[in-house]
Amino acid sequence: MPAAAHEPEVIRDKAAMRAWSRRRRAEGKVVALVPTMGFLHDGHLSLVSAAVAAAAGPVAVVVSIYVNPSQFAPTEDLATYPSDFAGDLRKLAATGAVAAVFCPPDLYVRGGRPDASESGGAISCLEQGDGYGHETWIRVERLEKGLCGSSRPVFFRGVATVVAKLFNIVEPDIAVFGKKDYQQWRVICRMVHDLDFAIEIIGSEIVREADGLAMSSRNVHLSCEEREKALSISRSLVNARTAALNGNSHGQQIKDQIVQTLEEAGGQVDYVEIVEQESLTPVERIDRPAVICVAAWFGKVRLIDNIEIQPPS
Repeated sequence: MPAAAHEPEVIRDKAAMRAWSRRRRAEGKVVALVPTMGFLHDGHLSLVSAAVAAAAGPVAVVVSIYVNPSQFAPTEDLATYPSDFAGDLRKLAATGAVAAVFCPPDLYVRGGRPDASESGGAISCLEQGDGYGHETWIRVERLEKGLCGSSRPVFFRGVATVVAKLFNIVEPDIAVFGKKDYQQWRVICRMVHDLDFAIEIIGSEIVREADGLAMSSRNVHLSCEEREKALSISRSLVNARTAALNGNSHGQQIKDQIVQTLEEAGGQVDYVEIVEQESLTPVERIDRPAVICVAAWFGKVRLIDNIEIQPPS
């Protein structure tokens, strides 16, 4: 039976969020964080289920909703990123599993005095210094290169910095990230390891539509024709994995076939790469655990997807 609806507490203030988490931990609960940028779909809700399943004991799940401007380049789609906060709250309430929603207004101010209307009229001590705004970045130097990092050079410093801030504010025991953003998941794992965060990072499997398209908030921008063409991504990945498991371990041949399939479908390929699963080091032959990662444009929408391969020993 579905869980009973439970209206989560909405928290906007950072100090209040930290105090909330500490109270839950004092009650003997595991605090689990699911970071999102909102416009939630079933893929996001699966992360909530994964958070509950990962907790050994009573759990207090926090979902953060924050469209992070620091991960967008000036030419990217920050202004058109979809949003439906009221709808998000309804979906989270329907799970019956979310205790709080954290939606801060100002996790990273990129320069200039923050808009008081966006921060409830209050400006924190950080923003009161000379020049205003934040100037500290976290870089995961090797893992942020290649794949999405090649065409989005500011993306992962923005992700790592804001996720670190979320960790410092929410102070979770567990945090769950979707594997659709495979490189992001690995970057966060490495950051947590290197900076000694006492947080268990869970990678949750990709959730797909019935036709195979990986769920994404950006899918809403696809026309019907573009969406049909975009199915070539998941189909080519499944075919590639089948080929690899049937003995074709030659990486370049597999990549060429995927590129051909996507281009014939009308896609503009950003990259197709085969990399080792943890280090993201490119592999020429699929003779070890690997992941095929794809990014391609269909119309004005950039989609990413991947598939893990565990070759027979």
